[in-house]
Amino acid sequence: MSVAKDFRDFIARGNVVDMAVGIIIGAAFGKIVSSMVADILMPPIGLLVGKIDFSSLFVALNGEHYPTLDAAKAAGAPTLNYGIFLNNTIDFLIVAFVVFLIIKQVNRILPKAPPAAKKDCPRCASSIAAVATKCPHCTADIA
Repeated sequence: MSVAKDFRDFIARGNVVDMAVGIIIGAAFGKIVSSMVADILMPPIGLLVGKIDFSSLFVALNGEHYPTLDAAKAAGAPTLNYGIFLNNTIDFLIVAFVVFLIIKQVNRILPKAPPAAKKDCPRCASSIAAVATKCPHCTADIA
């Protein structure tokens, strides 16, 4: 019974719920970014490099030639899908860049914490918190 109560208390904490909401929103955001990469960004890039659909780039590891990735999979051939890997890498880079921009804007908007008040220890001259009663460096009592 104690494990169930401990688990319920763990789940009921606010930060666990916040994390779950973040994961759900992140998954939905990932789908949007994947669609943006696959449906909006990759077609023009493929056109620029010679009408290549990156998701169809593969190497059949059994040495045979297949016209498409689907044909190779239907034949049961082992494939190295470097085009899908390239799409996923671009997805990751875009997601990382968007998260970077969001965090940068949030940090710009949020108020900055005032620097903690400091004073110097009269014995060793180390910088310590203004409310300190004992120096953490030399252990001198501060009046």
